[in-house]
Amino acid sequence: MKRIGIIGVGEIGRAIVMGLRHGGGGPSPEVFLSPRGARAAAELSARYEGVQVCADNQAVVDRSELVIIAVRRQDRHDALAGVTVDGDKVVVNVMAGVGNDDLRQTLATDVPMVRAIPLPAIRERRSVTVVHPSHPQVNSLFEQLGGALPVADEAAFDVFSTLTGTLTTHYAYLATLTSWAAGQGIASDDADRYVRGLFQGVGRALSDETRSLHQLAADHETPNGSNERIRTTWFDPANSKALKKALDDLLADLQ
Repeated sequence: MKRIGIIGVGEIGRAIVMGLRHGGGGPSPEVFLSPRGARAAAELSARYEGVQVCADNQAVVDRSELVIIAVRRQDRHDALAGVTVDGDKVVVNVMAGVGNDDLRQTLATDVPMVRAIPLPAIRERRSVTVVHPSHPQVNSLFEQLGGALPVADEAAFDVFSTLTGTLTTHYAYLATLTSWAAGQGIASDDADRYVRGLFQGVGRALSDETRSLHQLAADHETPNGSNERIRTTWFDPANSKALKKALDDLLADLQ
């Protein structure tokens, strides 16, 4: 894939560009950006050779072999109004909650179309991207960016999409820990630094795929110790049930 277009240069569009240029080593595809997200697009174009901002979204499509649609779902009709996609293109739909049938109707096209869930960590090529349906060119793109995980159907895809909805909850949890420590008289900067270091270490442990997540939890716990106490008193059955209910509700909305 030598020419990639991105319509919608927000957090994910930006991460894709950075991931394609991360670490150098070998030829990178030309990247054509839409003028949506003008500041980010201009910054990326100035920073990386072979990244260009196009005059409009149709120009992005015309100059690309693979087109990534990364606008917010509520903006898609405005962003894609009048855009024509020819039969020799591949479209990658990374809009949460927008199925391929919906996007195909918006674009009035029958070109190959793949849904994908790229996450911000692809900027460092550290995140697996779920795709449906499997497509060799799309799989190859995301393999470069940390790995591709093709799934069999949209029902499975929606489950993975639901899981991504928990990302900022994790950050908010860490922020709550930091705020609690500051309330106990710890300097905010010190609390922030410690919590970040604590959970960066936990994150590195996740790379050990020989142990299940349940096993990792057990290995970090001492019977009747501090970790077990917080887990069993805060993350109790009622808390777990509430989380599963929130996930069920989000999945229903995405479907």
